[in-house]
Amino acid sequence: MDNPAGAPLSRFEEYALAIVVALSVANAYYIHPIISEVADHFAISNAAIGIVPTLNQLALAAGILFLLPLGDRVGNRTLVFIFSGLQAVCLLVMAFAPSFVIFTAASTLLGTVTIAPYLLPAYASKRTAPAELGRVTALLTAGILFGILYARVGAGVMAEYFGWQTVYYLASGLMLVLVVTLRFLMRPKAKPAPDAPPPVPYGKLLASLIPLVKQHPEAALSGCIQSLNFGMFIAIWLGLALHLTSAEMGYSVDIVGYLALAAGLSMVTTPRLGVWADKLGPEHARKILACIQIASAILLYVFGWHLALLMIPILMNTVVGPVIDVTGRMTILRLEPAIRTRMMTVYVVIMFTGGAMASSLATAAYDFAGWAGNCAIAFGFALGVTGLSWFAERRQSAKKALENGV
Repeated sequence: MDNPAGAPLSRFEEYALAIVVALSVANAYYIHPIISEVADHFAISNAAIGIVPTLNQLALAAGILFLLPLGDRVGNRTLVFIFSGLQAVCLLVMAFAPSFVIFTAASTLLGTVTIAPYLLPAYASKRTAPAELGRVTALLTAGILFGILYARVGAGVMAEYFGWQTVYYLASGLMLVLVVTLRFLMRPKAKPAPDAPPPVPYGKLLASLIPLVKQHPEAALSGCIQSLNFGMFIAIWLGLALHLTSAEMGYSVDIVGYLALAAGLSMVTTPRLGVWADKLGPEHARKILACIQIASAILLYVFGWHLALLMIPILMNTVVGPVIDVTGRMTILRLEPAIRTRMMTVYVVIMFTGGAMASSLATAAYDFAGWAGNCAIAFGFALGVTGLSWFAERRQSAKKALENGV
């Protein structure tokens, strides 16, 4: 590319990176609307199928922990190219899997190599002015939301008419196209200055995570808040896929996909609310949003057996949840550039650990108590988000007062 490696991103590059994020992140969410179809294909129970998203989320956390720190050494462009190619291979294996064991193994490996969506915010932040950080972070988060929307709607409809394996055939092809275009889209890592210190060895990069967390505990705190927020999201959507296709509700799998169109609203609201969070401050904005999450969790149960009314809490969660993630990322990306990738590692590892826990809880809770069980889990996660968000704001206020000598 003609642009220097460290020059600000153009609008075209910002939106192109959001598309890369969308296609990459979608791979983890194809399973959500078709989970009952996959369970029936391999003749396993609803509780047993929960192992697929659980291991995928745990593997993603492990991949981020051990691979994402390489972004501070190797360069985000190279890593995104390599691991996007590996994603394409894993998706193809899932499509042809002759057994549940092979399908689960491929899905788990897919989680390990799905790190592009979490490398790109750090890549973009190094090429974004501080005053624009909230807007660009929100745009990339909107890319995540679009990927989730595309995954849910596309997988639900395609599985209904062409079979669930077709979902993974198409996903693999899209990742191959992405691999080809990435080399032209992303800029190579800027050459270090002659007097720059040598790169930190990989082992030291990993070992540095613990002292960095001690130095910047807001990274772990934001990660815990987002793990509960993400866990609520997982519990709702896995539960919905089982609830709506149950004999009690009687809807087909494509309805689950159409319901996910609600996520389209968040692609409009998230960038705007990111600007609002820039002005208000991430901690205060997050506290307000967390209170709305509690209300949405209550309404999930109240309206849970009426599809039209169920859209109210789904829309509330769709608008609020992603912005809570944005505010958490903002607390990481305001740190010095040299440690952002590693701090984002901590944040995302904690987030997906919560997602893995919720994946198991969601399917088991549905087997045990039906939709009411999923609503109870969502409500518990929402309470946790609110409590920790209040604590984070008080902690940040005390820190600022100390810095100002108050």
